[in-house]
Amino acid sequence: MAASTAKASVFTYEGKDRSGKTRKGEISGANPALIKAELRKQGVVSVKKLQKKRADISLFGSGGKIKSEDISVFTRQMATMMKAGVPLMRSFEIVAEGLENKKMAEVVLSLKNTVSNGGSFGGALKENPKYFDELYCSLIEAGEQAGALETMLDRVAIYKEKSESVKKKVKSAMKYPITVLSVAAIVTVILLVKVVPTFASMFESFGADLPVPTQVVMNMSNALQANGIIWGAIAVAIGISFQQAMQRSKAFKHGFQRLSVKFPVFGPILYQSAMARYARTLSTTFAAGVPLVQALESAAGASGNIVYEEAILKVRNEVESGGELAGSMKATEVFPAMLIQMVSIGEQSGALDDMLGKAAEIYEEEVDALVDGLTSMMEPLIMAILGVVVGGLIVSMYLPIFQMGSVI
Repeated sequence: MAASTAKASVFTYEGKDRSGKTRKGEISGANPALIKAELRKQGVVSVKKLQKKRADISLFGSGGKIKSEDISVFTRQMATMMKAGVPLMRSFEIVAEGLENKKMAEVVLSLKNTVSNGGSFGGALKENPKYFDELYCSLIEAGEQAGALETMLDRVAIYKEKSESVKKKVKSAMKYPITVLSVAAIVTVILLVKVVPTFASMFESFGADLPVPTQVVMNMSNALQANGIIWGAIAVAIGISFQQAMQRSKAFKHGFQRLSVKFPVFGPILYQSAMARYARTLSTTFAAGVPLVQALESAAGASGNIVYEEAILKVRNEVESGGELAGSMKATEVFPAMLIQMVSIGEQSGALDDMLGKAAEIYEEEVDALVDGLTSMMEPLIMAILGVVVGGLIVSMYLPIFQMGSVI
C-alpha cells in the first residue's frame, strides 16, 4: 500500500535484454525494487546500473520550461506510435527517450507510471493540469471510452498543430513592428549618445546661433546623456508593469483585449485567428462526440480574446435553451456571414464537424495571407523609418556646416 502511494521518481538504468543487447534509458517508479520488476517485464533481465536521477539545479529551472509546442510534439508522437501498433506503455517510453526537453520527458514517464499502476490515460493527464487543459483531457477520455484512442490522439494532434500554427503567426505579426521600433530606438540612442556630442564640441567653436533642428537634436542628446539611466529605468518599469498587469489583473487584460480588436492592422488578424480557433475547436470536440454545449464552452476558452469569448458563451446559452447554432451565432453580430452560412449548411446536412473543419482551414489561410501581407508591407516601412530617423539626425547635424558654406 505504501509503495503504491509513494511519490514516483525518475531513475537512469543500464542493463541487458535476453539477447544480450545493452539497453539504457530512464524510467519512473516509486523505488528500485518496483523499477527492476518493471524492467523485467520490459525484457531487461540483467540490470547493471540503477541510479536515481538528480534534479537539475540551475537559474532556468529543472530541464527547461514545458511549452505548448512540447505538448503538441508529444501528442503527435504518441499518435504516430499508437497508429503504428506500438503498445501504450512502450509508446510512452519511446516518446520520452526522444524528447529533447527533459522536463517534458519526466512528465511523460510519470504518465506511464500512473497508467501502469492501473490508471487511465485521461486520468493520468488530469494529474498534470498545468500542462494538459480540460479540453485535452476530455478528448483523450472520450477516445479511451470509445476504444479509438489512436484515432483521437491523431485528431488532438492535428488540433494542437493547427492551433499552434495560428498562434505563432499572430505572435509573429505582433513582434514585427515591435522589432522595427526597437531597432529605430537603439539606432537613435547610439547616434544621440556617441555621434551628436562629437558635432556639439565642433559647433561650440562657431560662436553662431544653431538652426532649430540642430538645437533640438543637441538638447535631446544632452538630456539623454544626463538622464539616460533614469529614462531607461522608467521604460523597463513600464514594460514590467504592463506584463504584470496582463498576468494578474483580469480587468486590465480584458480591457486591453477589447482595445486590441480595434487596432487598424492587427485587429483583422486577431479576428480571423479567433474565428479559426473557434471553428477548429468546435469541429474537433463535436467530432469526438462531445455535446455541443460543452464543445462551445471549450471553444470559448480557446478563443484567446474576451470579446469573442463572451460572444461564444452567449451562443452556448442560446443553444442550451434550444436555439440553433447558426441562428445563435448570427444574433451576436460578431461572427462573419460565411461562417454562419457554413454552420447552417452543416446543421441541415448533419455534417457540422466537416463544415466547421473546412471553415477552420479557410480562416487559417486568411491568417496566413494577412500575416504575409503585413510582413511584405513592413519590410519597406523598416527602411523608411530607419531612413527618416538616421537621415533626419544626420541632416540636422550638417545644417550648420551647410549654412557656413553658403555664407562663404
